[in-house]
Order: sequence, then structure tokens, then C-alpha cells
Amino acid sequence: MTELPARRLLLVHAHPDDESINNGATMARYAAEGTHVTLVTCTLGERGEVIPPELAHLTGAALGRYRQGELTAAMRALGVRDHRLLGGPGRYADSGMMGLPDNDDPACFWQADVEEAARRLLDVIREVRPQVLVTYDDDGGYGHPDHIQAHRVAMRAAELADEAGCGIAKIYWNRVPRSVAERSFARLQQDLPGLPFTKTATIDDVPGVVDDDRITTEIDGTAHSAAKADAMRAHATQITVSEPYFVLSNELAQPIFTTEYYELVRGERGSGVRESDLFAGLGLGIGGAGGGEAS
Repeated sequence: MTELPARRLLLVHAHPDDESINNGATMARYAAEGTHVTLVTCTLGERGEVIPPELAHLTGAALGRYRQGELTAAMRALGVRDHRLLGGPGRYADSGMMGLPDNDDPACFWQADVEEAARRLLDVIREVRPQVLVTYDDDGGYGHPDHIQAHRVAMRAAELADEAGCGIAKIYWNRVPRSVAERSFARLQQDLPGLPFTKTATIDDVPGVVDDDRITTEIDGTAHSAAKADAMRAHATQITVSEPYFVLSNELAQPIFTTEYYELVRGERGSGVRESDLFAGLGLGIGGAGGGEAS
């Protein structure tokens, strides 16, 4: 049995690449500080749209296997050693975008029994004993069925953890403050003529944008901006990076946020206008060991 560090962070995401786009700087920062960072990804993203022409032949299970390799490379870039697929590789299939026939596939995550999936996540929580959980809001950030389901599973697993005596002290949802998004897109418009991209996304294309007063926590990950960009590049089937911007398969440029924002939805808020540490108020130092074991 190996004793875990004092601080333990769990992130629950829907597909490979979601973690790097939403939380890459946060994950890199905490991993560098000695926090035990655990990523649980719920599907392999088998229905993702592939960007590079030389990889366009990848579909279905073959794409899922390839994206699993991309996820491994991204975690290496972020310094995260503990990354898992919920229920094991291929247990839950990508559900596709909301409203498509893919949503009706019995094997897809959208059709999964939430209680069963939450108990699989509970097994991870029992092992790691995280004090902090990061996931999406109840709309999954932008309405994707797998993101919504990841929210449901993560929040139900947190309830089960309470009942099992291994409760999670603080739960956060991924957010972007509207003012930050507005400034970043204004800068993108100015920079666009010098970029390899021709069109920009809009604020409505960014998951989790909310009014500034909803933001409780901001994590300055600027020192880890290169790691985040490298992790995003690792997801080459899905993302094209030209720092400090990127595009998905829609070819619409977006900013890369290296300060990442959160809304605390459970637990005691740390002092200050906004927290600068997800573990604020828990009395846990940076690094060190204690409080849990892993096999």
C-alpha cells in the first residue's frame, strides 16, 4: 500500500480532450505542487470528428483506441499519473451530439444507468479519498449528453461517498466569467489576421460562461500555459493549437484560458473575494503525504 499526498483532486470528464481544454492549467499546477490528481474520463470519444486528413480513416472503436493514446500523452504533458476510464476502456460509448440517433445506442453513456455508473466512480473515490471534485454543471457546460451525464454521475457518486463515509469536502463546476470571455474574444479579433485560422467562435461556443458574480474561484495557471498547450496538442484528432488560440473541428478560433475559473457548489468557501486555491479552507499544506492509501 502506498500513502497518498495530503491533497487529492478528482476531475470527472466526458471525453478525452475535455480535461485539457477546461482544466489543463489547473491539473498541471496541482500536479507540479505534489497534489495527487486523478482524472476519470467517461468515454473514449468514439464519435468525435477527426481534424487531420491523414487520420480521417479513424472511426468508432479504432478512433476510441487512438484517442486513448492521445489522452495518455496529454496526461504526460500535464504531469498527471493517475488517469482512468470509467468502468474500463470502452465500458461507456460516446453518445454523439444531443438529438442525434447515436443518443439511442444502448451502449452509449447517455443511456447508462446513473446509479451503476456512479458506483463505479465511487470505487475510485474510496481508493483515492479526494477532498476536491471538479466536474460540469447540470447542463454539462453546453448541453452535450455525455457532459450532462458526467455531471449526474459525478454528483450522485458524491452522494454515495457521503453515505459510505468518504465524503468529498468541496465540489466545483467548470466556469468562465463573461467579462474574461469578452476581453479574450476582443483580443482574438485583433490577432486573427496573423493566425492560421480564418474565423472565430463566439462566447456562446464556450462552455460554462456565466456572469462574473457566479465565479468563486480562479486558479492562476499561467506558469503552466506551455503544459496546457502541449496537452491540447496531444489531442491532435480533435484540436489544432496556435498559442494562445485553438480550433476544434468547426475551425472556429477560441482563446486558450490559462487562468481557469470555477464555481464552488458544495463546501466552505475560502477567504477573499475569490479563492485562489481549490483546497482553500481545508487546512492542507502543499505536497506531503498523509490521509489515504492506494494499492
